[in-house]
Amino acid sequence: MKIHIDRSYREKQTLGHAYLQDVDGNILFQFKTLELPWKNNLRNESCIPEGNYKAKIRFSKKYSRHLHIQDVEGRSLILIHWGNYAGSLNPRTGRPDIRGCILVGREHKDINNDGITDITNSKNTFKAIMAVVPEEIDVEICGNGKTSFNN
Repeated sequence: MKIHIDRSYREKQTLGHAYLQDVDGNILFQFKTLELPWKNNLRNESCIPEGNYKAKIRFSKKYSRHLHIQDVEGRSLILIHWGNYAGSLNPRTGRPDIRGCILVGREHKDINNDGITDITNSKNTFKAIMAVVPEEIDVEICGNGKTSFNN
């Protein structure tokens, strides 16, 4: 089983189109991702580098059962979890929902009308992914070039 993410880099965030693929190569379903912008892999400021990773099931009080991406050079605790805002501030907390992780959802949309793209239906999308992923899964991240800002 594999999660494949095709990224598009923007100045304030990184948008992704992703799919979950079974062991036979069949696409189980498609979804969107949202990450911080590319800032040379800086901790708490950047998305992680493109590449192939392993992710393992992890538990936390905040996200319950979620995915932890392993062996990201220079980084730790890179998670795949729910949330809506990256590059934009969550109106409830005043902060983005991530500091380097990957958010999942149904579509990219400006939820809070600040002119910055957010991600919708994140919790339901996340639950659908977590319902079928094994204890360990491959994560493949590709992109269109780290200097392309197409707002």
